Amino acid sequence: MIKVDNLSFSFPQKELYNNITFTLEEGQHCAFIGTSGSGKSTLIDILMDPERYLYEGKLEIDPNCSIGYVSQFSQLDRTKDTTVFEYIGEKCIKIQHEIESICAEMATSTDMDSLLEKYQFALDAFDAMGGDDFESNILKKLNLANLMKLKDVRVSDLSGGEFKLIQVMKEMLERPDLMIMDEPDVFLDFDNLNALKKLINSHKGILLVVTHNRYLLNHCFNKIIHLENMEIQEFDGRYIEYNFSLLQTKIELQEIAVAEQEEIERYDNIIDNLREIATYNSEASRGRALKARVKFQERLEARRIKAPFVDIKQPHIRFDIEQEIEDTVVIKVDDYSVAFDELILEHVNFEIKSTDKVALIGPNGTGKTTLLRDIFNNNHDSIKINRDVKVTYLSQQQGEMLEDANTILEEFIESGFNTYDEIRSHLASYGFEGEIMDQKIASLSGGEKNMLQLAKVAASKANVLLLDEPTSHLDTYTQIALEEAIKDYKGAILMISHDFYSVVNGMDYVLIIDDKTIRKMSMRKFRQMIYASHFDKDYLATEQKKKAVETQIELALKDTNFELAKVLVDELDELIKLL
Repeated sequence: MIKVDNLSFSFPQKELYNNITFTLEEGQHCAFIGTSGSGKSTLIDILMDPERYLYEGKLEIDPNCSIGYVSQFSQLDRTKDTTVFEYIGEKCIKIQHEIESICAEMATSTDMDSLLEKYQFALDAFDAMGGDDFESNILKKLNLANLMKLKDVRVSDLSGGEFKLIQVMKEMLERPDLMIMDEPDVFLDFDNLNALKKLINSHKGILLVVTHNRYLLNHCFNKIIHLENMEIQEFDGRYIEYNFSLLQTKIELQEIAVAEQEEIERYDNIIDNLREIATYNSEASRGRALKARVKFQERLEARRIKAPFVDIKQPHIRFDIEQEIEDTVVIKVDDYSVAFDELILEHVNFEIKSTDKVALIGPNGTGKTTLLRDIFNNNHDSIKINRDVKVTYLSQQQGEMLEDANTILEEFIESGFNTYDEIRSHLASYGFEGEIMDQKIASLSGGEKNMLQLAKVAASKANVLLLDEPTSHLDTYTQIALEEAIKDYKGAILMISHDFYSVVNGMDYVLIIDDKTIRKMSMRKFRQMIYASHFDKDYLATEQKKKAVETQIELALKDTNFELAKVLVDELDELIKLL
């Protein structure tokens, strides 16, 4: 259906692709992954409108291929008076009205030939979208996503997460040959994420989905396209199998690298000996022997295997504290309430101690972000902040904490650094180096902007972190690095997140919104609740065993115990089959 062959493309300040090749074919549900800023969204733009871009190589798209698209930056039109049902079926309803209008015109017109032509064209378009069944198809999709209750609700009254799902349904209903979705999971709560999973898995056409969400990656796709360091790698199979394949390759490469290093060191010693002999013995044969050994060593260095998809450099995220606080209450919320057009939260009471790591969980539109902002601003009578606390905030609305008109370097001038070199050194840990430092923030990808926010949070050295969807737009490698930073952090964290893995891997307990108030839930009960709703019965136990084996493999590789690593890989293979 679509073939990309040796495609290269660059912007003036950055080369994105170097002779990349891949195909998209019938029946493939493809996850498109890669680190933030690697050019995934740009490649989608090229696929959708190749005439706009000057690229090298070939892009072959079937001329009859229809493409549907769901953007990561969709905006809800609050003025729209259309119901959800009417919005999803908009095109079918429009063609239906057009057919009725043509039929009415036929009753009085003498120009039947042109009307019959228009009628047939409209009928073909209607049939292509399954027009005869469009009403039942809409109801099936709403039922599948557990959103039947929204059928007659106005689109303007939807939450952002609900609107995203409705957009997905609308595009799917039109039956495109290829459907492209750019991070459709961002900011979706657990129920809506599960609904998106069901919609993806029920879709019959080709799918290309940019996502970093580990839940979707593990449950939705039969092909992986991985873009990294200007190169692309294709893998036919599930994401969990792709990661297993990378791990096997990593073990092989490390074993080869160790053997090669031993060989290089052996030849280094021989060369040193030959050089020493050459200082007091100038025989030509010994000089030739030295040159031959040096050339052999150069060949060994040259054939070291490079693996851009195996050893991807993780950012070094670290949250240090300027002033640690002893075990005491740092945030106290007492009888907090908030309302907009209607009451959102009431009688909210909780307190957070100086080393607590807490996830704030609840459906989209239940007041989580409003509460977090009120804590940060500290201007609400119901909220008390310890006087020794320094609070910093990461916003899901990136423009709230970053100035788009600034360059990356300018954004950090007032962040407590003494010199530009200190700023550059700090940002290098977060992947910002070289010419990109002079780029405007407005030109960055969503993932890069969130990385920049994390760099600002780290620079603040605050002892309380308020994080609103910190993993949104971040690639999986950065998500894991963030989880490690959260584990090592010595202060308190209150984090809004719909990312199941980030919550269970880093938080002490959960504050869950229930019936317009908040109650505390242990991590054990939270795991049980999520697994009961979204996973098979034995999935949790199997996944925990898998993680334990992966940790054992990491330790074996650190000790260069490759035989043990290979035995453990076989054990891991059996667990992956169960998942």
